[in-house]
Amino acid sequence: MSPLQAKRAKAAGAAKGEALATGTRDALLAAARAAMERAYAPYSDFRVGAALLTPDGDIVAGCNVENSSFPAGGCAERGALFAAVAAGRRRFTHLMIMTEAEDPTPPCGMCRQALVEFAPALEVTSVTVGGAEARWSLAQLLPSPFTPRSLHHR
Repeated sequence: MSPLQAKRAKAAGAAKGEALATGTRDALLAAARAAMERAYAPYSDFRVGAALLTPDGDIVAGCNVENSSFPAGGCAERGALFAAVAAGRRRFTHLMIMTEAEDPTPPCGMCRQALVEFAPALEVTSVTVGGAEARWSLAQLLPSPFTPRSLHHR
């Protein structure tokens, strides 16, 4: 098996809810931490980094960006999603979130809804800088999503 095939096999395993391979987990965590460190959160002081894993093993990160006009800000999870889609990626197996909170933080409702459009089987891991960790499936976090199928009215 080539290194690329091995990378894809590990990512496919993550898509099936299997534990992430150590190297993949470490890379996702590093990307989420680096994004968190670049977050712009002068109003809440709540910095968040997020990293999405594609089935091919690529990682795309995002951070939260606040604005003095609060609704104009954006979450890290959607930032990662938007960057990934802009880069041509539309399938994801895992989301890693990093915060400085005491407890692991799941994605907000708006982010959950945005993520389900592209990755209804997404696995989500949230880690704090202090080492606390929680893991959910997106289906656990958003059990009755509004999906493209919801738009069919005939």
